[in-house]
Amino acid sequence: MTEAMIRLRMSNADAHYAGNLVDGARMLELFGDVATELLIRSDGDEGLFVAYDEVEFTAPVHAGDFIEARGRIISRGNTSRKMEFTAHKVITSLEKAEYDSAAKVLEEPVLVCRASGTCVVPGERQRRGG
Repeated sequence: MTEAMIRLRMSNADAHYAGNLVDGARMLELFGDVATELLIRSDGDEGLFVAYDEVEFTAPVHAGDFIEARGRIISRGNTSRKMEFTAHKVITSLEKAEYDSAAKVLEEPVLVCRASGTCVVPGERQRRGG
């Protein structure tokens, strides 16, 4: 089973709403990056993201939080690759701390988003393993 993971700190530039809240679309952007890595690892090509089947936002994300996005290919067709994704908050900024740079590693990661979708790699572009 092909899997990939990236970890990224959400910056102030990612925050679009009051309270330094990060737009949920940022999680989908991370899933797109994970999907690209999955396709390169499995087929040697970036392929194309065709559609999300389901997206669920489960907890807020703020500037300063570290997000770990994971994905895996769960089924393969001739050209299609069905994938599942999760994003967990693993470090959180401490908003009301003495210093605005204060942060905390979470004992248990917090699920902030989950999704599933389909990507396609045209047959002529498929090469086993990137």
